[in-house]
Amino acid sequence: MTPRLTIGPIQYFWSEERKLDFYARIADEAPVDTVYLGEVICSKRQPFFDQHIDVVAERLTRAGKRVVLCGLAEVMLKRERKACADLVQQGEFEIEINNAAGLFHLEPGRHHRIGPFMNVYNAETMAHMAARGATHVTVPVELPAASVELMAAEAGKLGVGLEVQVFGRAGLATSARCYHARAFGRTKDNCQFVCGDHADGLPLDTRNGESFLRVNGIQTLSHSYVNLAGEVPAMAEMGVSDLRLMPQDTDMVAVANVFDALRHGAIEAAEADARFGAIVMEAPFSNGFWHGEAGHRRIEAGARALA
Repeated sequence: MTPRLTIGPIQYFWSEERKLDFYARIADEAPVDTVYLGEVICSKRQPFFDQHIDVVAERLTRAGKRVVLCGLAEVMLKRERKACADLVQQGEFEIEINNAAGLFHLEPGRHHRIGPFMNVYNAETMAHMAARGATHVTVPVELPAASVELMAAEAGKLGVGLEVQVFGRAGLATSARCYHARAFGRTKDNCQFVCGDHADGLPLDTRNGESFLRVNGIQTLSHSYVNLAGEVPAMAEMGVSDLRLMPQDTDMVAVANVFDALRHGAIEAAEADARFGAIVMEAPFSNGFWHGEAGHRRIEAGARALA
């Protein structure tokens, strides 16, 4: 089985122009099958790009990509509840639910995807979601290989797609408060969109000055980029149907090309690592979660050292 390749939603507050350019390149150059669109982190950011969603979706569709619209990971306010309802009510594209609030607006049996923020950790939960109409589940990034293997076997029986993030910073937590704003002496309601100043997240170091985490509005991310290039063959054997690349401040078309070659068996892990070495990235790689270890670790010998 050759897994499909996907581009996850942009989690950072990039400018309209940058997002438009990004999706134009993905449409024209990236060998991906599915593209997830929409704001998942902060509802205050939604109005800045929602006006372009239809145009971007149409261009991606013309390029042969499947488009999936994403819901918010955190729902507390009236406008966020309305955003959930609006997402479900549109019927043109598939939808990804990232908060249980979105499920309340679904008619029984309505097909939908379950995103990683829903924390589906086991086959039993996945089966429950499938019974409610879920056709596809993206597992949390911290799930180890042994658990993914069990879920992939059950997904095959259920006829459900199973997706794993193979590249990009690990989303570790979301909060009701915005640390990004507080770090600059602002409140969440008067943040002045300071998150837009950090295209790959705000670095958060330890008291000893060591790189530790990244902050993205209400979201906490890993400092390292998860990179499961070496684990792609094992995922294919398990029956993982989709490999998710999370957009980062790097050449994502080049990243997609490497994973495309890997999933088709055109290159092996050593060649993939060499190609990654030629792509400018500011973060080290990690794959600890997949191996049941601390998430920041890079297990395989010869990999890029942690910074």
